Amino acid sequence: MTETAGPDRVTGPDRVRSAEQIGLSAREAASVPPPHVIPPRDAASWARKVDRLEVNAREGVRGTNVAGRRLTGPVQGFGKMWQKTYRMKAGPAITPEQAIATWKEHFPEFWPKGNRFSGALTGINPGDVALLDLAIGGGVKLSTGVFVLYADAESFTLMTPQGHMFAGWITFSAEREGDETVVQALVLMRANDPLYEVAMTFGGHRKEDKFWAATLTALGKRLGLPHPEVEDRNVCVDAKRQWRHAGNVWQNSMIRSMLQTIAAPVTGLAHLLHHDSRGHDSQAA
Repeated sequence: MTETAGPDRVTGPDRVRSAEQIGLSAREAASVPPPHVIPPRDAASWARKVDRLEVNAREGVRGTNVAGRRLTGPVQGFGKMWQKTYRMKAGPAITPEQAIATWKEHFPEFWPKGNRFSGALTGINPGDVALLDLAIGGGVKLSTGVFVLYADAESFTLMTPQGHMFAGWITFSAEREGDETVVQALVLMRANDPLYEVAMTFGGHRKEDKFWAATLTALGKRLGLPHPEVEDRNVCVDAKRQWRHAGNVWQNSMIRSMLQTIAAPVTGLAHLLHHDSRGHDSQAA
């Protein structure tokens, strides 16, 4: 992994035009990743602008800390802004369209063991909301989600809600470089609040690097690569911490998930007693 310092902010008219499609302010537009991060292609590939997320319960994931939350870009985050790139050569036989089609169709299967991704039954499409349960140790699952901001035949972009570990987006793409296809995951993010920033500083960034390296490796094996190799590069785009967003800690999904885990036995017992009392009432009637 290489780590380098980058410019304080990213600018450019093409990035501003991309940002306008998702309703970002002029200031936010200055921090939108370049066109290869969120490609300004077919307008139909972009999700419509949403105020707050709506989700339906799904089997296999807790599904908390998502409904009613707003989406957050790097401008709404607290910590340093990072651009993280994970790349893997997929060889000459795989086209970009084939690589992305496989990635979309089997996306949850490529995640490291212990982590769950529950997307819409129709796959990964603009406007979909996926629910996540992420292993954070001690038997606790961090429950959060992601929003599909953009999706076409060669890329798709996920954006995070309030309370997620980071505020930002992840773009998964594939393109032809010379005679072979290269697949990539590119993250532009800030830790969402001071607690997440501490966690990212003391091991979180390293854990995230391993997470996406393992994901791309699993994708490579599905594509038939005998020995997938993943290259990663981290660039600090803005070293400033945004203390005006320190209050994001109120929405912290890690804290809420821990409290929900602790309260689960009590909540379950309350539901059971309520169900039994309703059963006795119906029998008495």
